[in-house]
Amino acid sequence: MNRLGGSGVEVSALSFGAAAIGNLYTAVGEEQAREAVEAAWQRGIRYFDTAPHYGLGLSERRLGAALRDHPRDRYTVSTKVGRRLEPTDGTGDDLAGGFAVPATHRRVWDFSADGIRRTLEASLERLGLDRVDIVYLHDPDEHAEWAFREGYPALEKLRSEGVVGAIGAGMNQAEMLTRFVRDTDVDVVLCAGRYTLLDQSALTGLLPAAQERGRSVVIGGAFNSGLLANPQPGAKYNYTVAPSDLVQRALRLKSVAHRHGTTLRAAALAFCAAHPAVASVLVGARSAHEVRDCAHQFAARVPAAFWQELRAKGLLPADAPVPAEEQSETPAKEPS
Repeated sequence: MNRLGGSGVEVSALSFGAAAIGNLYTAVGEEQAREAVEAAWQRGIRYFDTAPHYGLGLSERRLGAALRDHPRDRYTVSTKVGRRLEPTDGTGDDLAGGFAVPATHRRVWDFSADGIRRTLEASLERLGLDRVDIVYLHDPDEHAEWAFREGYPALEKLRSEGVVGAIGAGMNQAEMLTRFVRDTDVDVVLCAGRYTLLDQSALTGLLPAAQERGRSVVIGGAFNSGLLANPQPGAKYNYTVAPSDLVQRALRLKSVAHRHGTTLRAAALAFCAAHPAVASVLVGARSAHEVRDCAHQFAARVPAAFWQELRAKGLLPADAPVPAEEQSETPAKEPS
């Protein structure tokens, strides 16, 4: 378990992202969702992340139900604030929002102090918990000043009151997260899709700033929405169809991995975990099979020669940390 910043909150090195069990893109059955969470528990995962946004509350309800029989002091839960759910007439679906659920609610941006408390209270009710361990400001991209002026102080107050143990922000970008790390007293930030084998934009600002200030980073989107899990034409990259040049780059990475007796999935996870500022790698899964595969890949050793070849071919920056390389004494050979 790794401690987040200066807080007393600890997270497992591999963590479970619960967006998929909120019916991200396609429906997931109740039993399948429960089995996915239980598989995570059986594989030693003790940090679970969710949000009201995920399935209009469905993810929170399913995660809470699946964890109900486990001791509360044995796991860490995070949820998010900034999108408050308001009931609607319930007609239609939420596919435009990315989730295969009925449109029972609508999302309302709300980074006010009152809105954050109301959102957190509703999340606790759906989760069936009396507390969560971590609360993130969720995607404040278009509401930066509101989030910094009202949202962050509200979280800081909740932390000082002991309502939550750690606070931060979660986004699909590195720049604003760097500002949170440098200009506030967050414990942790959740950075999705910006520190992967295909995108190292968090390497230049966010991760060094976190190290310097003693803050923690949770990395989500290690597979960039699927391209690094199974590179092929039509695969998703950061929630949209991957452009052909990135598909080809991912296929080159997969070829190098295969040549060194490992998998691209294992390498993608190992790369994210190797940076010293990273406390946990968050993986989304919609089934027990996917959870078990991720846990297996995360535990796998990736040969040092793999990383050496990536650097030699310009597929990885020279300054990007990689797992310990003590196992390999022979430089990687250029393929014939």
